[in-house]
This record gives sequence, C-alpha cells and structure tokens, in this order.
Amino acid sequence: MKQKINQLISQQKLAGILLVSELMVVLLFSMPVMAKSDDVVMVPQNFSSLAEVVSPSVVNIRTEKTVQGGGRVFKHFSPNPFGNDERFNDFFEKFFGEQPQREFKERSLGSGFIIDREGHIVTNNHVIENATKIKVKLKNGKEFDADIIGSDPSTDIALIKIKSGDDFPVIPLGDSNSLQVGQWVVAIGSPFGLEQTVTAGIISAKGRVIGSGPYDNFLQTDASINPGNSGGPLIDMQGKVVGINTAIVASGQGIGFAIPINLAHGIIDQLKTKGSVTRGWLGVVIQDLSEEMADYYGIPDKKGIMVMEVMPGNPAEAAGIQPKDIIVEINGQPVVTSRDLTNLVAGLNVGEKTKVVLIRNGKKQSVQVEIAKRPDDTTQLASGSPEKSSEDELGIRVSNLTPELAKRLNTTQMDGVVIEQVNPDGKGAEAGLTPGDIIKEINHIPIKNTKDYASAISKIKKSEAIQMFIWRSNAGFLVIKLTK
Repeated sequence: MKQKINQLISQQKLAGILLVSELMVVLLFSMPVMAKSDDVVMVPQNFSSLAEVVSPSVVNIRTEKTVQGGGRVFKHFSPNPFGNDERFNDFFEKFFGEQPQREFKERSLGSGFIIDREGHIVTNNHVIENATKIKVKLKNGKEFDADIIGSDPSTDIALIKIKSGDDFPVIPLGDSNSLQVGQWVVAIGSPFGLEQTVTAGIISAKGRVIGSGPYDNFLQTDASINPGNSGGPLIDMQGKVVGINTAIVASGQGIGFAIPINLAHGIIDQLKTKGSVTRGWLGVVIQDLSEEMADYYGIPDKKGIMVMEVMPGNPAEAAGIQPKDIIVEINGQPVVTSRDLTNLVAGLNVGEKTKVVLIRNGKKQSVQVEIAKRPDDTTQLASGSPEKSSEDELGIRVSNLTPELAKRLNTTQMDGVVIEQVNPDGKGAEAGLTPGDIIKEINHIPIKNTKDYASAISKIKKSEAIQMFIWRSNAGFLVIKLTK
C-alpha cells in the first residue's frame, strides 16, 4: 500500500513539472522580444519626450521666388476653347501682338533645423534655391526673415541664418556612421505645410544611390516623409540629428531618403566660414571593379576601384599614379566602390598630404598625393595615328585612335586600338565586342596600336583563350573572354 502511494505522488509531481514547463513555453512565446542591451528597447513605448525636447529647434521654411511665365494671354485660361490650333495663335497675334512674358511669384514650403544659438539653420538647397524671400517660423510661432549663408547643389545642402536678440534652441548633431539597419528614427517637419509633424520608423537601408548627384549616399527610412519635409531632421533615439530628409519615391509608400549627417558636417562648416564648398581632387577617372576585372588582375577580395585615366598636370600624375592601378585605401579608409573614393577625396582639404594605397601588377604599394582643388572641366585629348587593319579571324576590324575618334567616343583614352567593325557572325560579336570598344590589353600584353594588336593575336594559337581588356563608352573598363 505504501509503495502505491509513493508511485501516485511521483506521478503527480511529474505532471506538475510538465504543466509548469508547458506554461513556461507559452509565456516565452507570448512575451515581447527584448533587445540584448538593457538600454535599448525593440519597440519604444512612445516618442513624446523625444519630440518635446527637439521640436523647438525644428523650423518651418516658406520661400518666394520670381519666375517668368505666361506669354499669350489665352494661355492662362484652362482649358483653352480653341485647343492648340496654331491658326488661332496667328489670329491672336495679328490683332493683339506678341504678349510680353509676365512675372509670377512662386511659393514653396520646406523644413530645417537650428544648429547653433546664433541662428544658423540647415536645410535643403532645393528648398531655398533662387528664393527672393525666405520666412522661418519657429514652434513658438515667432517668424523671422532669413538670409542665405551658402549652398551646395551637389549634395543639396544649404545654410541660412535668422537673427534675434535671444539665443535660439539648438539640436545636437549625431553620428550617422554608427547607424544600423532596423534602428528607430524620428522625422520632424512640415509636410504639406502641416507644421511640427512627427513621424517614426526605422532605418531601412544605408548607402542608397538614387541618381541625384555624384555624392549620393542616402539613408533610406520608412518614417513617413512627404513634400514639405525637405530639409528637416531625421533624429535618433538620443535626440540627435543623423540625417537631413531630402527625397521620396513618389509612387511608393514608406520609402524616404535622408542625407547622412556625417556627409554634411564638413559641408556645413565650409558654408558657415566661406559661403561655398571647395572639394578635393586627385585628377583620375575611375570605375568600380567588375568580377571579371578582379579575376583578370588577381584581386582576391574584389575590393578597390580601377584608375581608368590620369589627367595630365594633376596630383595623381605628380604622385606617380598610373592607369590600371587599383586604389584600395585613402588615408587608412578602405575604398570599395568609386563613390567611396569620390566622397573621401571630396572631403579632404586642398593642399593636404594624403596616403593612397594601390595595387599595381599584383603588388601593393603606397604613394603620397597632395590634394588639389576640384576643377570644373578636366577633359583632355592626346594624339594618335590613323592606321587601320582589315577584318581578322575574330571577325573584327581595328584602327589606331585619333583625336577625332576619341572626341566622338567621349574619351581621353589614346593608348589602344578602336574596334571599327564587328562581323555579326564572328567570334568577337559572339563574345560581346562592339564597334567603339577600345582594346587596351590582350592577355595582359599592352596594346598601343594596330601593330601591337596584330602581333598579340598572331602569338595566340588556335582554340587558345583570349582575354581582352577593353574600354567602352558609358561602361568603362571591361574584360571580354573569347577563344581564337
């Protein structure tokens, strides 16, 4: 009897343990997911405190500019009852004469944020561009006339200033480099003129290129951004500005773009002190490394950018940088894409000594370059001889480059031979060669003219592999593989 009682007790204990385990599993799956760090919550309870602290530094910007428009009086009536019939236009002009162009006041809205107690405000260039009048309104309702201190169309950043006898509320600038995808951010601005609108979301992506200019490197966010948000701040959970809200995808929802504040730091400083932006310049034409080029030159990690051309009389030439060098590092900063190099060099000071690490002929080396000011026009051409070849066994015909050919191809390349004709049934066409391609190397042998080309092709046996290192307009350097 005692033994049976002990067995019953054991069974009840086991059942109790199983019940507790099941409850723990249910609780685990029903509990909200918490971050690993104690000071970071996956879903903030609210954004009220954050908005209350930073919103006094966010401003509404209204601009006015004068534009030419109009022409004939009837153009201002919509719809035109006479349609677009030119006979009516002639009739109208016969009796009333050509009407002068009228001036119109165009108004626009935007946002901005105050960065110092003196009243400097950061916004977008497109918000204040060509404005004849700029009005700034603070959260407390006070309005000020603003002056343009400077602007940079290349990055769409502008700096304006308002004046008052009192200090202005300031919002601190953060570190956009430390942002991670999925991190919470808040946008504050005046979408459609609705002042002090607060929206929240996350960083959806970093390093977005949207085709707005040479320094594209946008943060993408799903925090709601609309017309009127332009120039307003994107804020992290510590209340610091990590981006400048700039662009949206008109046909998309939850897709907005902000300029990283780290990109803006140097530009804002230059605008404040000089009113304009001076960028560094190496004097090279560059392109990203393709997988084929990385393989061709033995770059195992496929990181770096290739120098296509070195502009005569510029810092890169003085430092000994050569075409086909692969730049992998600038002042200790890795260079993976052409935009990396463009942005890094642009941020350097004129006259600054800069260490450039590159790979040449498979060996890593470093050179020191003295940075110059970026010029407006760097297009230069060399000379060549007009010798031609007949169509060869690859089904292509090549000729030497001339200044006229180079101009037509929009290139400063002069070493190499240009493909003038491609037989559509030949091996060259099958491999992807096209007229206008400039052949620079064949199996790592430099090709400077048609004689070099003929010599290199003649040394390759039937059925052997050929790697052509070429330059193509609008594509840069490519490697084309085919078999003789």
